Amino acid sequence: MWELNTFAHCLMTTMDRAVLLLLCACSTALSAKPNILFIFADDYGYHDVGYHNSDIKTPVLDQLAAGGVKLENYYVQPLCTPSRSQFMSGRYQIHTGLQHSVILDTQPNALPLGSATIADKMKDAGYSTYAVGKWHLGFYKNAYLPTNRGFDSFFGYLAACEDYYTHNHCDFFNTSICGHDLWDNTNPVFTENGHYSTHLFTKKAIDIIQKHDKSKPFFLYLAYQSTHSPLQVPSQYMDQYSHINDTNRRTFAGMTTCMDEGIGNVTAALKASGQLTNTLIVFSADNGGQVQQGANNWPLRGMKWTLWEGGIRAVGFVYGDMLKNKGTINRQMIHVSDWFPTLVGLAGGNTNGTKPLDGFDQWKTISENRASPRTEILHNIDPLTKPRGETLYNNTFDTSIRAAIRVGKWKLITGDPGNGSWTPPPELGKETTVEQDDALRNLWLFDIPNDPSERHDVSAANPDVVKDLLNRLANYQKTAVTPVFPDGDPKSDPKLHGGVWRPWE
Repeated sequence: MWELNTFAHCLMTTMDRAVLLLLCACSTALSAKPNILFIFADDYGYHDVGYHNSDIKTPVLDQLAAGGVKLENYYVQPLCTPSRSQFMSGRYQIHTGLQHSVILDTQPNALPLGSATIADKMKDAGYSTYAVGKWHLGFYKNAYLPTNRGFDSFFGYLAACEDYYTHNHCDFFNTSICGHDLWDNTNPVFTENGHYSTHLFTKKAIDIIQKHDKSKPFFLYLAYQSTHSPLQVPSQYMDQYSHINDTNRRTFAGMTTCMDEGIGNVTAALKASGQLTNTLIVFSADNGGQVQQGANNWPLRGMKWTLWEGGIRAVGFVYGDMLKNKGTINRQMIHVSDWFPTLVGLAGGNTNGTKPLDGFDQWKTISENRASPRTEILHNIDPLTKPRGETLYNNTFDTSIRAAIRVGKWKLITGDPGNGSWTPPPELGKETTVEQDDALRNLWLFDIPNDPSERHDVSAANPDVVKDLLNRLANYQKTAVTPVFPDGDPKSDPKLHGGVWRPWE
């Protein structure tokens, strides 16, 4: 009997240990910090992804989005620098001085140093941090380079755009000021002439994934040059779009498919290295598409640079095994500034040491389809854009100033919002339509859930809503810092720096 009891006791002890080890293993697996891959597509239109009924083929994006969570009430800014700055800082551009336009090549301007970046906070949380592709957050001093803003490594370019093959570009306003712009950390790279940037950045991302030390989680910021102008792509990606007669649209379609292929290759590398199951992939456009350069935002109104939905409502989705509500569409209000607290929180980090954030932690909103903590979005207040029309109300926000705000279902636009055309893609065979607005008109109100294409201004029928939203803009304006948009600095000329765009102060 004693022997039997002893055997049973030993067996039970062994079983208990096995169960305990299993529970510990499960707990460790569940508590392991996920890798995070954030992908920015540049100037990518709302109608340019397959699952938005586009004629452009994006099988990888379609599959990832279908297996994850599609964000269908997701907003960015209408331009590159503002969107990237809000992602990187979690703060509205009125709080960083970047309210107006973008950072130009020759400007001594950058995302301010006074607050931590998302890469800083990821690093604090124990992550390896990598940046590949476009920066466009200022580079006039060494302190503003990616490797001094929280990234362990950087491979890409510093300014807004460039030739996809030569990696050279000229200043937007003075085309005689030109230089090379491709970097490996703080060293210029001259050996990639002729290598198409989408392929180049995909290869670099795959190299990082394959060589990454798996004992640490990674945060990989993959900011593709695609689909920004200039319109360039290897011919094999255009051949399948011979039915598109518009040359710009045909080239743009090829650029999109090439980017889609690249994302597929990056995803395949994650799977091959055993890291896909523990990686969260976030895909986002940085602003609406530039219609004149082949992109399209149909059925939304407007385009890049504008405060219409076509400039600020973006393609976005999240993919990963850690999502609880996979295969769904999320229609909660989410903004690009929300990624900072959302991803830092998911990484087990904290937002200590940052200035007050304008973003919200949206993880439960995305993963579990809970109500969004965000009830409004300040799209922008830009006092440097030329005023439009006369001030309509006293003792509240000046309607001649370019601004827009979303509160609940309502969206208010003031000042000059930019080109308000509705532009169908060429393959639909419809013509661009433009509302014949009074050139001095400076106020619009839309019920966005019921009128996402902004065809019916309802400001006259809702004067109380208009005044409430103007007061909200006035309150935001009180918190704004002075816009920073300096003149170009002659010392920035690459001719003075070995033919390279580099820090000059």
